[in-house]
Amino acid sequence: MKRLRILVVEDEPGMRHGIRRSLESYVAILPGSSDRVAFDLEAVGSGEEALARVEQAGTDLMLLDYKMGGISGLDVLRELQKKQADLLVIMITAFATIETAVQATRFGAFDFIAKPFTPDELKQTIAKATNHLITQRRARDLERERRRIRFEFIRVLGHELKAPLGAIESYLDVMSSHALGNDINQYSTIISRCRARSEGMRKLIADLLDMTRFESGQKKRELIEQDIMEIVRAVMEAHTITAEDRGITINLNGPHQCMMTVDRTEVEIMLNNLVSNAIKYNRDQGTVDITIEDDEEDFVTFAVADTGIGLTEDEAARLFHEFVRIKNEKTHNIPGSGLGLSIVKKIADLYRGIATVESEPNVGTTFRIRLARHAPARSEAHGDDGSLVAARTERRDEYGHLLGPI
Repeated sequence: MKRLRILVVEDEPGMRHGIRRSLESYVAILPGSSDRVAFDLEAVGSGEEALARVEQAGTDLMLLDYKMGGISGLDVLRELQKKQADLLVIMITAFATIETAVQATRFGAFDFIAKPFTPDELKQTIAKATNHLITQRRARDLERERRRIRFEFIRVLGHELKAPLGAIESYLDVMSSHALGNDINQYSTIISRCRARSEGMRKLIADLLDMTRFESGQKKRELIEQDIMEIVRAVMEAHTITAEDRGITINLNGPHQCMMTVDRTEVEIMLNNLVSNAIKYNRDQGTVDITIEDDEEDFVTFAVADTGIGLTEDEAARLFHEFVRIKNEKTHNIPGSGLGLSIVKKIADLYRGIATVESEPNVGTTFRIRLARHAPARSEAHGDDGSLVAARTERRDEYGHLLGPI
């Protein structure tokens, strides 16, 4: 149970005692949730004491008398406003006029309650202030987290673009200085490396655009009932040459036909990422097995398994995060943006699905993506705040990313 600290500032001892008795065992229940909030109370008899206590100890809510001996409640409000104190103030006043309310609000009061008041009126006012305070603080925490994530995103993006740009500049310096002589054929390797680096940046930019379109809702979806097996076969064909160059065999297991209501582009992006990874991280002469399981009324499962280098449990648990690339002696020469699998997860979320991974080092990796047979409209696939949601969850990190069972 969450606890908040209330400071009662009232120069009438009887009023201080009555407020304490009304609130000492009171528990507020936040609307729309089962969250409960209890209160620790402290009472002082003057504005000067109140300002001192706020300096000494954290205060969440203040019940502040409007008219007291010494400095007034408005004077206390002015000082709190100057200090930008993180608390809500409820004015207590026997002078409940429009002018009083305007003055108190101008100096930062959240609400005011007129004397005399009943215990129920006091509790209702405290409950409203508590809900506002907690909502306000949660919004600030969320904004701070968004800023942190945005900074981290830009930092990682800068790093991912800086490395290939630096390599291309170095290669161009070699060419511009004719370090290998004047025969253009001597620079073939350098030119091919520049092209590879630029293709890597192009892929990174394409993945970034895909990711932002999914998250922002800007991508127009065309949900049409179609045979998913035809899409799978088209993706396999697109990767055939790359696989054959390394002697990798791609197998398809599934029904002859499997009808789903999907956006074709989304499914193609998902499958292209999975099949591309299964080839890149495979061993020469290995296999890629694509399996479509159409044995449930409402969901279809896509499984892509390889016979490649595999992953440790810790490595697999990080795969669905943005810009995560597993870097070790086996992967350092394999290109990638680190965004593909996070995009796969976002697509799974759009279909109220789940994305999981099973892997064993030096044996292989299997990704399973379970999608609803009939894709929900975007508004149904998002939460009230616009964020993507999944119908079922498995292991998730503190930011809600699905990690999957390992």
